[in-house]
Amino acid sequence: MTQTIAPRVRTLVLLFLAVTGALLAGAAPASAHAALTGSDPRQGTVVETAPAQVSLTFSEPVAVSDDALRVLDPKGERVDKGDPAGTGGTTYTVRLLGGLPDGTYTVTYQVVSADSHPVAGAFTFSVGAPSETSVEASAQSSADGLVGSLYGAGRYLSYAGFVVMVGGAAFVLACWQRGSGVRAVQRLVVSGWLTLTASTLALLLLRGSYTSSGKIGDVLDLTLLSGVLQTKTGAALVSRLLLLAAAALFIAVLFGSAQYRRNDEERRDLSLGLAVGGTVVAAGLAASWAMSEHASQGLQPGLAMPVDVVHLLAVAAWLGGLTALLVALYRAPADTAVDTAAVQRFSRLAFGSVIALVVTGIYQSWRQLGSWSAFTDTRYGQLLLVKIGLVAVMVGIAYASRRWTARLAEPGAPGTPREKREETAATVPATGGGAGQEGTGATGTGETGAGTEKTAAASAPTPVSTASTDTDADADADAEREKPAVVTGSAEVRAEDSGAGAKTGGDSARAAQLARQRAAVATARQKRLRDADPNRFGLRRSVLAEAGVAVVLLAITTVLTQTEPGRTEQEAERAASASSVPSAPSSSSAQGTGAVTLNMPFDTGGKDGKGVVTIDLDPARVGGNSLHVYVERTDGKAFDVPELKVALTLSAKSIGPLPVVPDRVSTGHLSASGVQIPMAGDWTVEVTVRTSDIDQVTVSKNAQIG
Repeated sequence: MTQTIAPRVRTLVLLFLAVTGALLAGAAPASAHAALTGSDPRQGTVVETAPAQVSLTFSEPVAVSDDALRVLDPKGERVDKGDPAGTGGTTYTVRLLGGLPDGTYTVTYQVVSADSHPVAGAFTFSVGAPSETSVEASAQSSADGLVGSLYGAGRYLSYAGFVVMVGGAAFVLACWQRGSGVRAVQRLVVSGWLTLTASTLALLLLRGSYTSSGKIGDVLDLTLLSGVLQTKTGAALVSRLLLLAAAALFIAVLFGSAQYRRNDEERRDLSLGLAVGGTVVAAGLAASWAMSEHASQGLQPGLAMPVDVVHLLAVAAWLGGLTALLVALYRAPADTAVDTAAVQRFSRLAFGSVIALVVTGIYQSWRQLGSWSAFTDTRYGQLLLVKIGLVAVMVGIAYASRRWTARLAEPGAPGTPREKREETAATVPATGGGAGQEGTGATGTGETGAGTEKTAAASAPTPVSTASTDTDADADADAEREKPAVVTGSAEVRAEDSGAGAKTGGDSARAAQLARQRAAVATARQKRLRDADPNRFGLRRSVLAEAGVAVVLLAITTVLTQTEPGRTEQEAERAASASSVPSAPSSSSAQGTGAVTLNMPFDTGGKDGKGVVTIDLDPARVGGNSLHVYVERTDGKAFDVPELKVALTLSAKSIGPLPVVPDRVSTGHLSASGVQIPMAGDWTVEVTVRTSDIDQVTVSKNAQIG
């Protein structure tokens, strides 16, 4: 049995690496979570005169650097000037040089979405008439090369390290406290801590190049590193490192306590303290992902982030605890083998984790997909279906494991009485070869006094003959090789003891060697008896299969975190289809209804709280629009208000409200350029006016957008 452990472990590791490489290599290149939903000029359009600026609107706020937005002429020369600027909301603009000639221009962008993933793309528009261009409009992201692959591998290893460290510690603390003294389990948890720490440091160094140039040489650029530390993702990685220092202290106390004997009350107090401290540290580590990725953006972030923390902790408790159980079943010494009660406790822990995963997973699926069609029509939905299938497979295997555990717990389970009898018999050679005293063995009652060689020879083979009935041929061979040494050594010691005292006490070195040999035989016998139990063997096989599926499941989960959510993907496709229809210069006036002017009286109820707000929207059509706001008193005089906000809503299609924050131009005059309207229809324009700290009102009117 034990000879087959190493090949199985190697197979599991190879499966781990193969699945990781395949999934990371198969991930879509532009697997970011922000999408371009509109632009002005629109993609593929032909405009009569060169615009003064180019505006891009994304599905969520993005971070833009100095070279994030570029506009290239047909020869590949840059025609943009100044740094990109945000106009409020999710729209960003870059100014163009004046007097641009006719031809086709290429707009390229490389930004970082609010959930920390880079997104790149390009599109063209033409002035006057289309022309040939030497620029290739391809979406080449910095995340597509070697740095991107290393960053993806680092993300996977960080998840794996977190799962192994947290789940392994939870297994020891909640299910098998005797395991704190098992060296194999200690190595597992410490390796999880080392993996998470090393991968977090690597992600911190790779982050600057990953979101900018994509060059491996920029990994150690201190300027880029300084910029990363000022971002939300950089702060999350630094926080994770600080929490890992606390985790190291927790692990030291958890495993160091196994060296000291304490009474029951002290053990309970220590366990309670470790449970509380460990939960706080684990939740903090999980929050370092939740606050910088999917959960921090989109719908209901205040609820989504705690749900994500619970989801990650449940994954760690289940998969990490499963890994610790697998190591305990295969690598724990015979004298500290994992017992049935520990397996039953983990079974209950895993069941609770699965319930938490189902509840939080349903919420996250609704939040990221938004519709049933997204399950099959988007890459995110397809990966999620694969993940759900793998979870179902794991639950089925876990059910089989529970059945094996129940059989182990039965009073008449095979191997349990036999193991006790054989452990009793195993003590015979250890005591019979000492100072001439024999204990009670399997064959009868021994004698006290000066033993004879005949008595020793008659009693020594008893445990060996019992072990020879075992079905493990390799283990029996080991026992037979030990047999002559045990018998001969016992006869020699008795011969020396029966003499006239010439060599009283015998050779101490030889006695120590004999003691070690007897201990090795007893340990091997206990391990053979443990491995021969069919119920324990079945549990091992089912847990190994469950762990193999868990490796694939963790890889799928990692790829999901790097894939654009289905809701965002579908919204971007709808917006793109509505705004990417090419138009000739002569047809521009036919696409809209012209400028729209809305006059809305307001009264906030306070002093000087009455007035009229006028909205001018030009050209009032799908795509980019200019918005001007004028605020006047009832006597027609312009005046400034402390705060004014505009929101656009298309109720028929459940779009919006889309916020617009205009900038002050002069007294009573505010404006915003590049206001993106993704779809035609009857839009509601809401204006919120605040005239004092407590006086505020919202007025609205509808406008038909062509």
